[in-house]
Amino acid sequence: MKDAPQERIPGPVLAAVFLLSGFAAILYQLVWQRSLFRLLGSSSESVTMVVTAFMLGLGLGSLAGGSLSTRSRWPLPVVFGLVELGIGAFGLVSMPLFAWIASVSSEARGAAIGGIALAAVLLPTLFMGGTLPILVTYSVRRSGNVGRSVGLLYFVNTLGSALGSLAAARGLLGLLGQAGTVHLAAGVNLVVAAVVLGVHLVRRGVA
Repeated sequence: MKDAPQERIPGPVLAAVFLLSGFAAILYQLVWQRSLFRLLGSSSESVTMVVTAFMLGLGLGSLAGGSLSTRSRWPLPVVFGLVELGIGAFGLVSMPLFAWIASVSSEARGAAIGGIALAAVLLPTLFMGGTLPILVTYSVRRSGNVGRSVGLLYFVNTLGSALGSLAAARGLLGLLGQAGTVHLAAGVNLVVAAVVLGVHLVRRGVA
């Protein structure tokens, strides 16, 4: 079922918030991986386990987001906004959480490192992985064009990630530090959530 025209999130707004979502996501990945390498070790085994945990979480999140997007009784912009809210909330507490995890698992070795890394990042990476299928389903419902919806959203999200990588490489991490960079990313997620939920509620109110 397509949304009423008045309730739709305008295309430029949708593209902008998903670009920002990609910007925040790459900052998390860069900082969280560095933090986990520092806490769990930087051996080839540790690096493999941490990267695998990220990729597994994103993959499972994509599957979960696809299922949720077809079954949810809530409007998909609301679901997306709540997911972004969850990512931002986790981001605010992530660095102290990682430090605590390291303090109680300092003797971990082998496969235990993978379990620790997965436990540390599973929730936020599930959320991150779910954002694309949720927005793709929403966009397809409003436009009826699968190729255009997937292509545009994947493009803007990838562009956001590229801009985030560039910003980090150009001095963002040096300027803000790891904790400050994560807080910035969390702030971006919270702004995205506020914009999407706010626009949806306003346009629904005038429908």
